[in-house]
Amino acid sequence: MNIIIDGYNLIRQSDSLSRFERFSLEEGRKELIRRLSHFKKLKGHKITVVFDGWISGSPKEERHNEAGITIIYSKRGEKADEVIKRMVRKSDREIIVVTSDRDIANSISRSGGVAISSPEFEFRIQTIEAGVADSYERNGVDDGEERTSGKKKGPSKRLSRKERKASARLRKL
Repeated sequence: MNIIIDGYNLIRQSDSLSRFERFSLEEGRKELIRRLSHFKKLKGHKITVVFDGWISGSPKEERHNEAGITIIYSKRGEKADEVIKRMVRKSDREIIVVTSDRDIANSISRSGGVAISSPEFEFRIQTIEAGVADSYERNGVDDGEERTSGKKKGPSKRLSRKERKASARLRKL
């Protein structure tokens, strides 16, 4: 599975990461990469972080690896949003995009990918690092198979096929 992260969106949506960003943008990026590399060691997913470089960045898109994480800076004049959308359209792998930007999330869903909000992703990382991921799923959070009210009368409310596929991808996180 490939996880694509809207870097600055995640940093600014996270209370803990935004504290690092207050010192400098670089400190926020470093802490994000440190946490993601730890997550990658635990889960083994391919992780790509995309940062905006569109205002003062390089004329060309820049890519490099750090601690097993692929880092992309968009070229000058192009937002990270466009880079993420392009990556999803070109990919043939299972993709989860981490962003709280509604426009990107809608575009990703239309392209067959799955979007997860930045705070929800951060919560999942913290849960996995704390070693309670199994109990998190056992308690029925995001199981996605059936939605039922507390009563046992009437037919179950099954999720649509698209929602079940999205839920299955998110469980792999």
